[in-house]
Amino acid sequence: MTIDELIAEGKKLQSTNIKNRNNSTKYHTWTNNCVTYLEQIKFSKDRRNQFMFYAANSKFEPMLGMLQSIKDNSESAEPVTNCDQSKELVANHDQLDDVVEITSEEEIDITKLIVIVRGQQVLIDRDIAMLYKVETKVLNQKVKRNVARFPERFRFQLTKQEMKELVTNCDRFESLKHSSSAPYAFTEQGISMLSAVVTSQKAVDTSIRIMDAFVGMRRYLAANAHIFQRLDRVERQQIESKLWMEQTDDKINTILSKMDEQSPKLLSEQIFPTGCVWDAWAYVSDLVRSAKQRIVLIDNFVDDRVLSLLDKRADNVEATIHSRYYEPLQIDLKKHNEQYREIKFIQLPQKNHDRFLMIDDDVYLLGASVKDMGVGMCAVAKMQVSPETILGLLK
Repeated sequence: MTIDELIAEGKKLQSTNIKNRNNSTKYHTWTNNCVTYLEQIKFSKDRRNQFMFYAANSKFEPMLGMLQSIKDNSESAEPVTNCDQSKELVANHDQLDDVVEITSEEEIDITKLIVIVRGQQVLIDRDIAMLYKVETKVLNQKVKRNVARFPERFRFQLTKQEMKELVTNCDRFESLKHSSSAPYAFTEQGISMLSAVVTSQKAVDTSIRIMDAFVGMRRYLAANAHIFQRLDRVERQQIESKLWMEQTDDKINTILSKMDEQSPKLLSEQIFPTGCVWDAWAYVSDLVRSAKQRIVLIDNFVDDRVLSLLDKRADNVEATIHSRYYEPLQIDLKKHNEQYREIKFIQLPQKNHDRFLMIDDDVYLLGASVKDMGVGMCAVAKMQVSPETILGLLK
């Protein structure tokens, strides 16, 4: 399905009066199609997990919001940060750039406040204080007076790196950016112990809601474990496929390098016995193909075969023939240039005995005209002279 179809289907399901959407076949089909689409566009694993969390709780607004963001190209498919637990980085299970708007504590979705630190689901002290309607300083003082009840597995202070990741991923912690003291994180056990330290009815009610959120998160992870395994398997396959392709490319490059090393090279000097017409023609053809900038041929006797030979040059290579004026050649050259790349003609001011083939900055002395190479014994030799020197002697 396309992104437009997914959004339209989601809005349609949102408007239905299904009492329990999680038990709806259409709802499950739609959410599975959404997850498949997110995998296809290589949406980050963390954002896919967020989408599935919303799906497990039938939260249409954030799901449709994420889909709309993809459509509007306002959200990158690349991960904002690496939230993998094995690397002990900090990540929010909800949208990383989501700012929690506080109206009343009953309206706050506590699951949006839960973050992952050191591979554990935790709440940050200032979020707990906000829920309890107390100052963060007061909350931590209460804990310090009962510090024996809060071992490190219940409550721990973030490191500078963890605090930096927290600020990067969650806009609501922007004020921590220049803070000299790192915040504290409370695990599920720490939240449970807080209810025994902060004993107001408000704190007790809030603690119950927080515990329910942690339980709901665990149930969600357990209920969707097969989906997470599927995503992990897909990612592993992608990594393995990438490694295999890289190894294959290396092997192919090695083979090509060996082939290039062992392939015959153009010799600077070559002698062709009588009758080796094809060998001589193939050798000169290879010289023409090797040109990068220009080809200049000085030969008294040129015909249409030479024009065909020069057409083997690369697209950006210029070709020029210096030869005597010969009417049939001029007719052939005119027709050739009307259809193919231009081959320039310059009339020789005088008759020349030797033939020269210039390939870029190299000059080859030809023992016979190009069209007659190999008919009789002939040689090709590379000269230690520049093309400009030879061309200057023609004037």
